[in-house]
Amino acid sequence: MTLLKPYLVRAIYDWIVDNNFTPYLLINAEVENAVVPRQYVQDGKIVLNLRPQAVQGLSLGNTQIEFSARFGGNPMHVQIPIKAVLAVYAKENGKGMIFDDENGGDAPPPAAESFAGKGKPSRPVLKVVK
Repeated sequence: MTLLKPYLVRAIYDWIVDNNFTPYLLINAEVENAVVPRQYVQDGKIVLNLRPQAVQGLSLGNTQIEFSARFGGNPMHVQIPIKAVLAVYAKENGKGMIFDDENGGDAPPPAAESFAGKGKPSRPVLKVVK
């Protein structure tokens, strides 16, 4: 089964561009096979502007994202594995999606796993905090 993450990245990218906003990608630059401009990496992460006027040959594939762009006036071909994408969002309003799962976000939610085959879940416990 194909991963859900690349479909979400493409959908959010399209929504951002359709609304005349600037699509940004937050990338984990330390993921294996990530080819990004290292001089702009901070704390192992980099934010990339994917505005159609800023990139050439953009390919939002199922396994990686590729494009060419200029960084500090120097041309570079960027390759980003889908698992390296941490977020896609609009620069102007911050709306988009954050991905917290390194494996592509296709793992079942923990709640579904914890109750599978265990019968009725125990009662929640609430505590007053002042």
